[in-house]
Order: sequence, then structure tokens, then C-alpha cells
Amino acid sequence: MEKLHNFNRLLIISMLVAAYSCKSPSKLMAVDTIEQTREYIGMWVTKDGYIRHELLAGNRYDEARGNRKSAYQGSYKITGNHIDYKDDTGFTADGEFIEGVLHHAGMILYKEN
Repeated sequence: MEKLHNFNRLLIISMLVAAYSCKSPSKLMAVDTIEQTREYIGMWVTKDGYIRHELLAGNRYDEARGNRKSAYQGSYKITGNHIDYKDDTGFTADGEFIEGVLHHAGMILYKEN
């Protein structure tokens, strides 16, 4: 039992040394959120291309629907992997970024490259 206890203690110490000697120990502990990486900026589209959300760097968005460009415009706020929208008429909606996909109001949008 004593050997097992010493082994566990040695294992924990080794893990701590590795974490502290790493340039970015936070990378070992958690995955960055969409907010931290800013990978949300750009064009997000439904699979059929009908709905297109362009998330701009200045926390503004422009949504196109079908042939109608700029069908809705407004602001957005990212918190972690959550997005809150408010269009210029005051309508609000939200969504979640899950594994690189935007889930918003029953729709699934994919980032264009």
C-alpha cells in the first residue's frame, strides 16, 4: 500500500512539474472558448445556403435570407460559446457554438472558409 501511495504522489508531482514548465499551462486544462479565439468572426451559413449570418469584428451582424441581402442587421455579444443577437428593430435571439457549429433558433449554421 505504501508503494502505491508513493507512486501516486510521484505521479501528481510529475504532472504539476509538466504543467508549470509548459509555456501555456491553460492549454492543458481547458479548451479555449469561441469568445477567446474569436473564431466566430466571418460568414455562417445553413447547409442549403438560404440563411447567411455574417458576424463582423465590430460586434455587428448582417443576415441574408435567400436572395434578400441584409434582411436583418443588428448587434451581437459573445460570452464563452454563447451568442446573443439584437437586431436593429429590437428583436432578440440567441445561440450556441458547439464543436465549431452555430446552433441558432432551430437552425444549424456552418462557418464558410
